[in-house]
Amino acid sequence: MHQLDERLRTAATATARLTDLSHVAGDRSPQVRDAVEQHLTGDVHLAYLGSNGRVRQVIRHAAHSAPALPRLDATAVGERDRHPFEVPAVDGGEAWRVIAVPLDVPLKAPRNAPGGVVVASSLSQVNGTIRQLGTRMLLIDSLVLALLGVAGWFAVHGGLRPLRRIEATAAAIADGDLSSRVPELAASRTELGRLAAALNGMLDRIEASDAARAAAAERMRRFIADASHELRTPLFGIKGFTELYGMGGMPERTDVDRAMGRIEREAARLVRLVEDLLLLARLDESAATADLPLRLTPMDLRTLAADALHDLRALDPGRPVTLTGPGGGPPGRGRSSATRRGCGR
Repeated sequence: MHQLDERLRTAATATARLTDLSHVAGDRSPQVRDAVEQHLTGDVHLAYLGSNGRVRQVIRHAAHSAPALPRLDATAVGERDRHPFEVPAVDGGEAWRVIAVPLDVPLKAPRNAPGGVVVASSLSQVNGTIRQLGTRMLLIDSLVLALLGVAGWFAVHGGLRPLRRIEATAAAIADGDLSSRVPELAASRTELGRLAAALNGMLDRIEASDAARAAAAERMRRFIADASHELRTPLFGIKGFTELYGMGGMPERTDVDRAMGRIEREAARLVRLVEDLLLLARLDESAATADLPLRLTPMDLRTLAADALHDLRALDPGRPVTLTGPGGGPPGRGRSSATRRGCGR
């Protein structure tokens, strides 16, 4: 639009300087035609205006349509001097760009001398160019948006790839694989790297806690098995003596007294075992368990071997059971020797 205004202003100024118009007869004037066509191309309308604002002479007709010019008297032309403005077309088509310039008339010019020059050019070419550029820009913008969409999809897809790997690791952990770890997806200074490190640290603590819980459960299982075994031994001894007495296997009073004494000792052993279990339960609840010292005391193996001998005889009187020492010899005689060497078979 600025280029069109400059061409119109230049053509109007050059035409206004041609003050000798006595021989001008429309388009047959080479002087005016050459001056206008030197500065304009396209559909152009050029006319001289009288001082009253009416069109006095049309120098160049537009090929298509014509501008609907307002009344441009000498005052209006002076106010619009070289300032472009737009007017509609006579047939309602594209608008026209118009510039009016006062005519340089000599001092002795006749009264009916023209008062100004008006040059108008249709905006069809300008509007067509704008529409063409708009169409091109729309196509280019659509292509750019499509490319940006594709690039954005790849960027988002690539950015979410580490999160999908974290999701796969979480799924594996949910299935019971606590050894799975999030791979190092990025540098440790990035948010993703810090997230992976935090998740791995949490998984390490969970795995350690699960291993400790499994170890505690295994210890509890072994403890229950050992406690059951320890409790079963005196109970079987008591049960064996009572069954032996019921079957009449103790005809003598001395046998009954010996059996009752054995039953009493086994019952006392059961009481001690139960008290030890209660003590272990209290120690497990106490926070100062690790500070309690353990006192080691000597154990007479002869006593254990002799008790086992009596229990086995009570359980199966018909089975031969003997008490021997190491290598099949007699059991040790002294307490210290029995502690080291006594055993049962």
